[in-house]
Amino acid sequence: MSSTLGHDHDAELDPPRVQEVSDGVFAYIQPDGTWFINNTGFLVGAAGVTSVDACSTERRTRAYLEAIAETSPQPVRTLINTHHHGDHTHGNYLFGGATIVAHDRCRDEVLAAGLPYFPGVFQDVDWGDIKVTPPFLTYSDKVTLYSDDLRCEVRYVGRPAHTTNDSVVWLPERSVLFTGDLIFNGGTPFMLMGSITGAIDVLEQVIKPLDPRTIVPGHGEVCGPAAIDDVLGYLRFVLDLARRGRDAGMSPLEAARDNGLGQYAGLSDRERIVGNLHRAYADLGDGEQGEKLNFAAALFDMVAYNGGKPLSCLA
Repeated sequence: MSSTLGHDHDAELDPPRVQEVSDGVFAYIQPDGTWFINNTGFLVGAAGVTSVDACSTERRTRAYLEAIAETSPQPVRTLINTHHHGDHTHGNYLFGGATIVAHDRCRDEVLAAGLPYFPGVFQDVDWGDIKVTPPFLTYSDKVTLYSDDLRCEVRYVGRPAHTTNDSVVWLPERSVLFTGDLIFNGGTPFMLMGSITGAIDVLEQVIKPLDPRTIVPGHGEVCGPAAIDDVLGYLRFVLDLARRGRDAGMSPLEAARDNGLGQYAGLSDRERIVGNLHRAYADLGDGEQGEKLNFAAALFDMVAYNGGKPLSCLA
C-alpha cells in the first residue's frame, strides 16, 4: 500500500494561511494536515495575543509566529496546549515570555515524550533545535481566560480520547471551538494514545452538546459541526472492525489487511487504521481506557501495512 499522498518534499504543499473565523479570532491552517502538520490558532486582544498550540518543527513554529506578528503587533502572552503531542508542543520553547497552559497530564506527557525520535517509522524530518518546554500553569478540570472581554473556556474533556490529556478551547459568545486532535477534517483520526470508546463518548457527550457553529480542527480545514459525525462514523467503523477481528482471532494488522476501508479509503494517513485497531482491541479488553500500550509495536505494524516503507511525513 502506498503512503498517504506520496510526496517527497513539502514544495507541493500549499503554504500555511491565517483565516479569521470570528472578530479577532484566527485559525492558522497548515496544509495538507497529514503527520505532524497541524493547525493552530490565536486570539488578538489589546493587551496581547493568546495562541492555541504551537507547531511541530522549529521552522514551522517560526513561520507561525511571523504570521501572528503580521496580524498583530502585540506579544503572545498566553500559549494553550490542547494535548501533549509534538506537533502541538514542540514549538513551545519559541514562545518566550508566554504563560504555557495545559492539563496536568499534558505536562507529564510532554516531559515523558522528550525529543522526537522515530527511527524507521517516519521519513526524515528536520525538527530544528527543539528544546522540550512543558506547560507550567496546569489545571485538572478547566480554566477560564479572557482576550479583552472575550471569554475563553479551556476544558479538559474528562477521559482518554485522542490522548489522555485532551482539552478544547470554547468561545461561547462566538460559538467557536478549537478541538485539538479530537477532530481531523479530511484525515484519518488517530486514537492510539487515547481511547476509541472514550473518543466516541467525548464527541457525543462533551463536544456535540456545545453545538459549535465553527470548529477549528487539529488537522484539516475549518469546518462546522458535521465533522463531529464524520469522526464518529469512522470510530464506530474501527470498533466494529476490531470486534470482528478479535472474534476471528486476528491481530490488528491482520484485521486491517483483511478488510477494506470502505468509505474511509480516501482519507489521508490511512495506515492509522492499524494503530487505531491496536487501541480498539485494548478498549474491548479488560483494561482501562487510555492504558499504556506497546506503541512501538503498533507504529511498526503501521509501517508494515504501508508496504514496509517509512510513513510519509512532510513536516
